Amino acid sequence: MPDFTVPGLRVIREAVRAGSFSAVAERLGYTQSAISRQVSLMEQAAGRRLFERHARGVRPTEAGRIVARHAESVLEALDRAKSELHDLSSHAPARIRLGAFSTATAALVPRAITIAEQHNPLLVVQLREGTSPQLLTALTRRRIDLAVLSGEFDSPDGVEVTPLVQDALYLAVHRGHRLARQASVSISALRDERWIVGSEESATSLLGAWNSAPWQPLVTHVARDWVTKWGLVAAGLGITLVPGLAIAALPATISVVGIDDPTASRRTVLAHAPDVDVSHRLLREALLDASAQLNVELRDRLKT
Repeated sequence: MPDFTVPGLRVIREAVRAGSFSAVAERLGYTQSAISRQVSLMEQAAGRRLFERHARGVRPTEAGRIVARHAESVLEALDRAKSELHDLSSHAPARIRLGAFSTATAALVPRAITIAEQHNPLLVVQLREGTSPQLLTALTRRRIDLAVLSGEFDSPDGVEVTPLVQDALYLAVHRGHRLARQASVSISALRDERWIVGSEESATSLLGAWNSAPWQPLVTHVARDWVTKWGLVAAGLGITLVPGLAIAALPATISVVGIDDPTASRRTVLAHAPDVDVSHRLLREALLDASAQLNVELRDRLKT
């Protein structure tokens, strides 16, 4: 029985993605017969069929999905090995794969990367955006080196956490809104407001700083993207919560109002493996410096 091979695993992964052997042949630069040969060899290695053919192409069997999932891990590991071998050159840049949740990518992470690269011009930071659970999984699987995460979670084995900031939540309102000139407001003052949230499923958690209030928030718009949320707020179509880390990126047409609730905040941390190297420590310090800078700018913004 033949063994699995790297070319064969690459063909299986691409076939699952494309749903067509002809598309795989075009993508990888192989002939159709070469693709069929690789699939046949991989099916012999697996001891069962990996694909079912239909009128529009192919679909993976359960065995095919299993092989494709593991092929993804194997091929990613080989790509990392090639990258690390390339970096053995004394003149090769130090590469860091950094993951961050969307709010952190608005201002904190770009500023930290700039600070770190000023200290080390050979440093190259490759950013990957995702949710905190997605990034924590990627970190444990060594698909990224560092992860900026939010919220509470149990640290898996082999992951250490460095606190960055306890990020307060604020209200973003239109400049002409009745609350725009308030320094801060109580939860009760928000009872009749129209809300803009990131998703209907997460509305409760987004408003969770006061989810024990005896009224149900009126959610009128659902938008995942921050630019869309801010556009809706600037048009006077509702209010939304904004973390302090994102306020530096807010347009001037939006006012920021504090919330009289000590629980209206969320934790932002840097998660990493225990054995961080010099370049990783440099980026960690840059993230701490950027957090401090943003806190100063936030205080200045709230004074205006």
